[in-house]
Amino acid sequence: MNGKAVAKASKAEAELQEVLRPGQSMELLKELHILTREGRLNQDSRRKLKQVYHLFQFIEKLLLELPEEGAHASLADHGAGKSYLGFILYDLFFGPRGGGRVYGIETRADLVDKSRALARRLGFDRMVFLNISAAESADAAELPAQVDVVTALHACDTATDDAIAFGLAKQARFMVLVPCCQAEVAACLRQTKALSLSRTPLAELWRHPLHTREIGSQLTNVLRCLYLEANGYQVTVTELVGWEHSLKNELIIARRTGQRKASAAARLQELLAQFGLEALLETRFRPG
Repeated sequence: MNGKAVAKASKAEAELQEVLRPGQSMELLKELHILTREGRLNQDSRRKLKQVYHLFQFIEKLLLELPEEGAHASLADHGAGKSYLGFILYDLFFGPRGGGRVYGIETRADLVDKSRALARRLGFDRMVFLNISAAESADAAELPAQVDVVTALHACDTATDDAIAFGLAKQARFMVLVPCCQAEVAACLRQTKALSLSRTPLAELWRHPLHTREIGSQLTNVLRCLYLEANGYQVTVTELVGWEHSLKNELIIARRTGQRKASAAARLQELLAQFGLEALLETRFRPG
């Protein structure tokens, strides 16, 4: 290897060590395609790593608020996919503490099988992967009666609502949600559009199909926040900066206080009535 090649390799190694956390698994980062097969960073992987750390920091702060700074925490990740988030959390947080457990909940059997195999290979023995839906998970025997943290990163459409229902059933201390593809409310708005247009000028907000989708998405998340507040959670809504490649970058963080807000429950019902969505009181937003 000539001098220029040595210098280039040394520079690449120095850049890598600059961004990696102490003890971080190189093999995991390669499996997640954050590092190249040669263990190097490129522009795309640097962006991915920045995104991973950004989301990790939000969740790490919450885990540290748990007893013994989260040493025995339990976390359930809904719509886990390739369990990208769960693996990173285990590698950086759960693994070094020698306790706690991460549950990946995913409906695609092939992804669950791959995650199980990777966890075995890496020795991540406190990771559990369940091939079930978010809706089924609250009654799954493999999951504990109480879960500390619930995450749902881009869990599609009503899977986010199912993750919220799971969190309420498990009395989760925290919920971290990045909603995606909120189609249910938009479909309901379309069904009642003619009646709504005759009843209120507000229906102009969703008269056109594009607006129906956008208003439906926005309204869905507003209703979810009110529902969480009505059920004893303090809610913060922020943006996942650095996720410019995706328009679905709204981050909802819910912290359990146990103090139900009657005003939030009332506003929730008023909004459902105003938009002709009262039927959702029997499904998604049942009074506690």
